[in-house]
Amino acid sequence: MAEPSAFVKEFLSDVHYATLATEDKDGGAHLTPVWYLFEDGKFFVETDPASKKARNAAARPRATIVVDSRRRQGEETWVSAAGKAEIIEGERATEIQGKILNRYLTPEALNHPEIGPGFRMEGTVIIAITPDGYKSWRFSDLDEQYFGGTLGRSPEKWFYEVD
Repeated sequence: MAEPSAFVKEFLSDVHYATLATEDKDGGAHLTPVWYLFEDGKFFVETDPASKKARNAAARPRATIVVDSRRRQGEETWVSAAGKAEIIEGERATEIQGKILNRYLTPEALNHPEIGPGFRMEGTVIIAITPDGYKSWRFSDLDEQYFGGTLGRSPEKWFYEVD
């Protein structure tokens, strides 16, 4: 298992969306936006055991995940990692699911009589990815290297807003 840099650990500890890639039967990539947990050098993604991503990870146990942030023009950042994928079931899956939900849902949502239980699916499984290595990119590094930080000081001047 590769050791992530301090920057990668810090970035992944924040709440972002991710895109998970698993391999389809025909060799193509199955891409899915997901919530994730990064803990002890591994990524964890919850899913229904019948989902295509779970079936793909069980049949072809490798996956790639990309976590990115585009909150403000000029501050775009991403981290990607690829590695062995394994399926976790049972109590351990339920425990990890709880940690993922705590990252993305407010206490009000978790304690709501319909919303909380609606997100706590029975029988959920976790896809755990053990990265072989990490890649990362920050727009601010590019800006500093090539433009002396000009773009980041007033991004509204240089970029259209993106949704």
